[in-house]
Amino acid sequence: MTQQSTVLVLGASRGLGFALAKEWLERGWRVIATVRTPSRELADLDVRFPGSLKIETVDIASAESVRALKSRLTGHQLNVLFINAGIARAIEQSPEVADERDFLDMMLVNALSPVRAAELLGDLVPAGGTIAIMTSELGSIQNAKGAWQLYSSSKAALNMLMKGYASQHEEDRHTLLLVAPGWVRTEMGGSDASLSVEESIPLVVDMVEANRGKPGLRYVDRFNASLPW
Repeated sequence: MTQQSTVLVLGASRGLGFALAKEWLERGWRVIATVRTPSRELADLDVRFPGSLKIETVDIASAESVRALKSRLTGHQLNVLFINAGIARAIEQSPEVADERDFLDMMLVNALSPVRAAELLGDLVPAGGTIAIMTSELGSIQNAKGAWQLYSSSKAALNMLMKGYASQHEEDRHTLLLVAPGWVRTEMGGSDASLSVEESIPLVVDMVEANRGKPGLRYVDRFNASLPW
């Protein structure tokens, strides 16, 4: 009998993270999904997929909370660790007028916390496994056109921090992915976004699967095309 693959989706209460958890469950995976507060949607999934979904509570912005999660997951091995964390504030504002707190919060949640989570949880992923973090096409400095300036800066910072992580963990032989899912209609992406969740997330999961066993860091979109840093 084939052993059930396991994915930990960090940040799965709603939006893209919830869609990732649902997609992997529908593909027969065991999913560990984290929330900060209870999620009715995940509770419904737990009923649909009994025994395949484990819901954990964690605040990715708290190192101690992530350490506590790691302690609770002692003995687990993950085929995929997918870190989905992001907030968007002051999206139309420039550094001149933006509230400093909004920018600092985005840097904490969007940049520092995901890579710190990779550092804290990465040894739950054996060699050959995958560590993926949700980023954005807006994190590309080369392609920058000034849209969502402060948010884009936080995603560029995430990409840089992950570059550093990859350099420091070359011996781990993990597949490392910075994933740009496209502009998706979620609470954060807004109603004007060009893609539905259903048009984005299955392709994201296909892309993660296509990169299995390919060590090193890639910054890619949902079609598995490399993006310029």
